[in-house]
Amino acid sequence: MKDKDFMKEAIEDAKKRRHHFGAVIVKNGKIISKAGKRPVGDSRYHAETEAILKTGKKNLEGCILYSTCEPCPMCFYMAWITGISKIFYGATVQDAIKFGSDEIRIGIKELNKRGGNKIKIKGKFMRDECLELFEKD
Repeated sequence: MKDKDFMKEAIEDAKKRRHHFGAVIVKNGKIISKAGKRPVGDSRYHAETEAILKTGKKNLEGCILYSTCEPCPMCFYMAWITGISKIFYGATVQDAIKFGSDEIRIGIKELNKRGGNKIKIKGKFMRDECLELFEKD
């Protein structure tokens, strides 16, 4: 599978759960976890943090996180503290705000910079497809 295939998995999982957010974690070319934000209406659960927790691992070095939207500071910190090596995200924080999501206005590139640039980041990856998740409401 390729990067696009993994992001498509995150998008399809979000669609299945009728939500804007989906996340997939990959290690050695295989999906080891995926999650959409749930339960709906409980802001403590985000797709990225749930996917990280579902792996059952404390160390995710060498793993890649694919997220339909740029991770918020909480989700970025979970990825950072567990050692995720790379993040691909589609829609941006600014996109989410535009569609009415309540987000802190700081991007992960700035957070990563402040954290020593530990994580490789590929932003706006398949952004148009990820934006469709917001437009369905």
